[in-house]
Amino acid sequence: MMLHIPGVLSQEQVAEMRRRLDESQWIDGRATVGDQGAKVKQNRQLPEGSPLAVELGQIVLRALGNNPLFFSAALPLRIVPPLFNSYAGGEHYGAHVDGALRRQPGGSDWVRTDVSSTLFLSEPDEYDGGELIVTDQYGEHEVKLPAGDLILYPSTSIHRVEPVTRGARVCSFFWSQSMVRDDMRRSLLLELDQNIQSLRARLGDCPELVGLTGHYHNLLRQWSEV
Repeated sequence: MMLHIPGVLSQEQVAEMRRRLDESQWIDGRATVGDQGAKVKQNRQLPEGSPLAVELGQIVLRALGNNPLFFSAALPLRIVPPLFNSYAGGEHYGAHVDGALRRQPGGSDWVRTDVSSTLFLSEPDEYDGGELIVTDQYGEHEVKLPAGDLILYPSTSIHRVEPVTRGARVCSFFWSQSMVRDDMRRSLLLELDQNIQSLRARLGDCPELVGLTGHYHNLLRQWSEV
């Protein structure tokens, strides 16, 4: 499942983040990947755990907590604190799969990466190239979203970022461990939930909707790992 979630951050939030990120000190992005990723990754990142990364990451997490579509799609149990990166001057990230496990900063807890998310902080006309290309059984999907919008996709997907040939592509990115590990099951639950919400808005509560809502929660009860 790939899902575009618009307006996770307001334009005012994006502008303030960009102002502070543009004044920040970036490091080599290879500092946060393993051997395979380091061979194909060329970009810059905020240092993981730096005061600015933590502060801006908390803003992103609060916005996600207020976004019902993100919750319904990801069903997050744990979220790795958001990171921030920038691509410019031909920088890119070759084809790769995200690591299956990430350690939470400052602790011994591990997070299984079920769902990957990229939150765009640059407008599409600010840079050339930089498309996120996600490959699945249906082919390649090209993603380049407005600032403040988020793309969510399975962490099992092979994906890459095309070279940025003009301007700068600035994003936040992070991973979620879902309460429902299987992507197909998450997709089914999302579709059922969206249909329930649509019917409730049109018809109000009725016995049939109560029954469908019961099916949703019983499936979630059956499939969740908490």
